[in-house]
Amino acid sequence: MKTTGTGRSPAWLPVVWCLTRLVLLLFVLKVYVFPGPDVTSDVQVIYQGWFDVLSTGTFPLNDVTWQYPPAAALAILSPGLLPFLDYATAFYVLVCVTDLAVLALMTYAGRSLRGAWVWVIGVPLLGPTVYARYDVMVTAVAMAALLAGARHPRAMGALAAFGALLKVWPAMLLLAARRRSAWVSALVTGVVVTGVFALAMPGAFAFLTFQRDRGTEVESLGALVFHVARHFGWQGEVKLNYGSIEFLGPYVSEVSTGALFLTGAAFGWLVLWRLLARHFEEHTLADAAFVAVLMFTTTSRVISPQYMVWLVGLAAVCLYFPGSRMRLPVALVLVACFVTVLEFPYYFADVVASDGLGLTLLFLRNGLLVVATLLAARALWKATVPRTAPATLPSQPAARAGETSVSS
Repeated sequence: MKTTGTGRSPAWLPVVWCLTRLVLLLFVLKVYVFPGPDVTSDVQVIYQGWFDVLSTGTFPLNDVTWQYPPAAALAILSPGLLPFLDYATAFYVLVCVTDLAVLALMTYAGRSLRGAWVWVIGVPLLGPTVYARYDVMVTAVAMAALLAGARHPRAMGALAAFGALLKVWPAMLLLAARRRSAWVSALVTGVVVTGVFALAMPGAFAFLTFQRDRGTEVESLGALVFHVARHFGWQGEVKLNYGSIEFLGPYVSEVSTGALFLTGAAFGWLVLWRLLARHFEEHTLADAAFVAVLMFTTTSRVISPQYMVWLVGLAAVCLYFPGSRMRLPVALVLVACFVTVLEFPYYFADVVASDGLGLTLLFLRNGLLVVATLLAARALWKATVPRTAPATLPSQPAARAGETSVSS
């Protein structure tokens, strides 16, 4: 079997995938118990509860933990396709099948396998949480959109819009789309799918209010302020709020506002980049999407572990293209994935307690994301925005015949 630019035989890909995914399944099925909080409770309690409500033809209007666009209902309802399994088991099986589909997608074209290896290695680095959320499904749609982008802009637009209706963030994939057909396709898909849900199921847009009212989650960049402040007498608390563990108390709203300001600044930078960028190559679409999602993840009020799945997927697509400028930021993201599984769920009690170990892990993980963001943004800018040519002095006119220089 032919080797690729990775220097490894493609035969190892399915072997490593099978071994690592078997381990993940053993953990989520509780054949073995992963240390820390039970990461499967979201599926067994929250998702299944939503399934029961959605099956009646309405969204969970009275549940503030429902913070997702209307198409997310399809992911939550999907275990119904396997009625011979209980809900949780069916969900894990479908996530695993989606994971396998991504591997097939990444290896189908026969290019460098670096991107496939990023996916195969990056997903299990996040531990069992990755199979206990529906983010693998969303990421698969986003990856398919990016891979279709260069040759099939209409398909790319439709997939990006559908992904956005699953979990919003895939809308950022359209940032570097240069074909009008991609935007038109995205708009048509978005309007049609949203319209169907709005007409068929009450409460399709209730998630907007629930998402707006979220606070500062304990794993976010802004939360580091309160983790440190607790050691200097800050009178706040940590509690379950809007479906995640958040800080509540003095100055939390100000820090949350600061996070929104940083997100707004990131968006402004991306708009400026888009206006000034001139050099586009086949990998630019993927590189720009990776930078955009990295910026919004790092500045978010909530950096849940499953957010890292998005970055792994986009990083894999970046390295699918040999010319990508994102190799170092991708490496930093993979290291951050390993630190993430340490801070959640392994040592999450230390994170919640703001003790030395918890603080160290959070500073390390979030620091890696900040550095990766800055390096990725710089690389994207340098590769696509032309440098301003230095101003040149006008040349001196040639002396007219017969003219002589007179010195005083």
